[in-house]
Amino acid sequence: MPRSDLSEATDSRISTPRVGERTSGALWQRSAPHLALIAVQLMFGTWPVFGKLALKAFPGVALVALRIAGAALMFALLQRGRSRLRQIRREDYGRLALCSLFGIVLNQLLFIEGLARSTAINATLLGTAIPIFTLLTSVALGAEKLTLSKAFGIALAAVGVIYLVDPTRSDFSAHTISGDALLIANTIFYGSYIVLAQDLIRRYGALTVTALIFLLANLVTAPFGIYHLAGMRIAELDLSIWLVVLYIVLVPTVGAYYLNSWALARVAPSSVAVYIYLQPLVAFAISPFMLGEWPNRRAWVAMLLIFAGVAIVTRAARSRVVDEISECPDAFGH
Repeated sequence: MPRSDLSEATDSRISTPRVGERTSGALWQRSAPHLALIAVQLMFGTWPVFGKLALKAFPGVALVALRIAGAALMFALLQRGRSRLRQIRREDYGRLALCSLFGIVLNQLLFIEGLARSTAINATLLGTAIPIFTLLTSVALGAEKLTLSKAFGIALAAVGVIYLVDPTRSDFSAHTISGDALLIANTIFYGSYIVLAQDLIRRYGALTVTALIFLLANLVTAPFGIYHLAGMRIAELDLSIWLVVLYIVLVPTVGAYYLNSWALARVAPSSVAVYIYLQPLVAFAISPFMLGEWPNRRAWVAMLLIFAGVAIVTRAARSRVVDEISECPDAFGH
């Protein structure tokens, strides 16, 4: 074989894996946000279990304040260690404040106070409204278009969650009406946060935005937390309680909020929201190990409905950003 032919053959053999690498890279770029969202639900799904343990020692407002303060400190350290804080445009401060208010302060306070005045089953049922409010807000603000497949997928997953928790066991009565109202408000605010935060995260990065909204939230909740903690005998608390609080800060707060923000820059808001339907399944997955409770037929049917609904929405709501990233891989990480 002539030397030139040998060189061409060698070049072609070398170039082949590069094509494969580009293909696998594009596949990873498209699947990574969805893997992150699954991890988010696993993290958020453990929050009620550890939250109940912490609430045995702390008032609800104090626990929320500790959670936000701890997360604000962690995000500030991560931001300082990684890079300088990005310069925020003056016109974006208002939206940043709204994201902090809706997604952190009101979201967490309304949920924990609503849960205290209602039931866990009611909270799960009302939580199915989050993706609905997210999609409606996103459509109203022009962030995405309403399609039949998105609406059907969200409805299908919602039916799965409702079937899972069994509405006949709910207790919507005069005793729970105030808590139920707080939980409904929580779903509206969190759904709005998901939509409002997307442009900011795409512009400034997940770490910068998440760090700032937690720092702003801490300014609001810290005084309330100090007030409630002042009346407690903190020195008498067992080490195990503080380890629970540490877990709540690191996993279902820092880890979950950051990955959620990172994914939000890459997929449509409705796709981010619909993954919330996986959270009840987390409880059923860990129940055999922590409580000795095994899933029944109802759980398996609900699981199929939820997974089908999530699959429909995520396929239908493939965002323009993911397409742009596929074309420009260098824009993927920040």
